[in-house]
Amino acid sequence: MRYSVLDLAPVPEGTTTAQALKNSADLARHAESWGYHRFWLAEHHNMPGIASAATAVMIGHIAQATATMRIGAGGIMLPNHAPYMVAEAFGTLAELHGPRIDLGLGRAPGTDMAAMRAMRRGLASESGDRFAQDVQELIAFLGPRTEGAQPRAIPGEGTHVPVWMLGSSLYGAQLAAMLGLPYAFASHFAPAALEQALEVYRRQFRPSATLERPHAMMAINVFAAGTDAEGERLRTTMQQAFARLRLGMPGKLPAPVDDISQHLSPEVLMGVNEALTISATGSTDTVRAELSHLTERFQPDEVILTGQIHDHSARLRSFEIAAEILAEV
Repeated sequence: MRYSVLDLAPVPEGTTTAQALKNSADLARHAESWGYHRFWLAEHHNMPGIASAATAVMIGHIAQATATMRIGAGGIMLPNHAPYMVAEAFGTLAELHGPRIDLGLGRAPGTDMAAMRAMRRGLASESGDRFAQDVQELIAFLGPRTEGAQPRAIPGEGTHVPVWMLGSSLYGAQLAAMLGLPYAFASHFAPAALEQALEVYRRQFRPSATLERPHAMMAINVFAAGTDAEGERLRTTMQQAFARLRLGMPGKLPAPVDDISQHLSPEVLMGVNEALTISATGSTDTVRAELSHLTERFQPDEVILTGQIHDHSARLRSFEIAAEILAEV
């Protein structure tokens, strides 16, 4: 089974954005050596703890630091952008780095209303109404030249950058199936609809010129360490970050704590843990068992791993342990 990395270029407390960008490139170089197939970056805005806002720029940065691994967006939030400009950006990346570039597309804005207004786009509901049309328009810009068609995306035209549909609900599953696109589900933070979305996608899938059969990828949080206790402690960073985001107080990535129950109320902690259900946490043996359970239950064609870990060396080790496990699958 192919296994990949989803990165948000996290900015831990006590560090800088510049260091976060260097850390992402360092993780990518290691991930390539450990056998990861893809390295995707996600678009978020107005969040002090996430440095991947200019996602296409980051993809170029990571592609320059690697040689063979696929690099892409997981994803570009299409309501924030004109399809034509996305085609030009990713066409440029494809011309620079060859057929290593992926383009995952999401329907959510990945931000708040203030940032949406700053990006000069309409409300999410208005942009969402055009999403399916925008996806098809973007795919056409990346496809072969059509005589007389204007405007042409140059670079972009003829690059055929592979497009993925991202989702955390049934909408993305249905659209991916209708268009015959590969589908990636955001189960690392929105697990509730995972099983139903995969079933809908596989049942409704229509073969396309680029994909003969459904191809689904699920996202899994991984916090792997020497012991179960160490893994659980690493996980408290993401629990705190997720809670702060839900409470409207996003910040830099917090340091881990010994007892998360002393930092989050029972109600908030319950909600956070439900959101992070699709996770593998602990020692190598525990993570192996949990990854095995998840892949056996949902039968993904690929998995993409993520993990908001405060210490960069611990983050590297977590992804290394996960790669050692998945290489055996």
